[in-house]
Amino acid sequence: MSARDVILARVRAAVEGVPDVEIPRSYRGPEPATDGLVDLLADRVRDYKAVVHVVEEAGVAALVADSLAARGVRRLVVPEGFPETWLPSGGFERIGDEPRLSAADLDTADGILTTCAVAVAETGTIVLDAGEGQGRRALTLLPDYHLCVVRQDQIESGVPGAVARLDPARPLTWISGPSATSDIELNRVEGVHGPRTLEVVVVTSG
Repeated sequence: MSARDVILARVRAAVEGVPDVEIPRSYRGPEPATDGLVDLLADRVRDYKAVVHVVEEAGVAALVADSLAARGVRRLVVPEGFPETWLPSGGFERIGDEPRLSAADLDTADGILTTCAVAVAETGTIVLDAGEGQGRRALTLLPDYHLCVVRQDQIESGVPGAVARLDPARPLTWISGPSATSDIELNRVEGVHGPRTLEVVVVTSG
């Protein structure tokens, strides 16, 4: 017998005949929608040094155009399924992911424009699941600038509500501000694991 087998045998012998104990699991669950989630999300996202805009549906395309112009974006990755009504009529080269873009192609893009799956107001987190308008994970990790559009009805108060909306079998990317990390001396470095610049457009329902 290996050492592993010996240890496991001893554990089985020790717990043999021990009655099952019910473990209380009073986890926090999804909370009902409340007023102020848009403001809370915007406030928390700004805490992460991201830029946030709040706009009604009719103003999304114009705001996106202004944001792209301000950043000097000329080559923009737009995943399949992104709403056409939210896209400016021109001013940039639209890049699709079919056939799939290589890492070198993505590195030469000025940015990416996506939707999201859900947003968490309490933590200022945006979650992507590779659904419509989001594309595969690599698309939002390589370009240096990420412009993400969030609908008001996608905002959850807390993480439990967001998790309840998501499919755990899908590739989930949780974004809390621009990519950043710190070394052992706590020196902050941005852009190591993803975009150095995150800009969020929150679309209100009225």
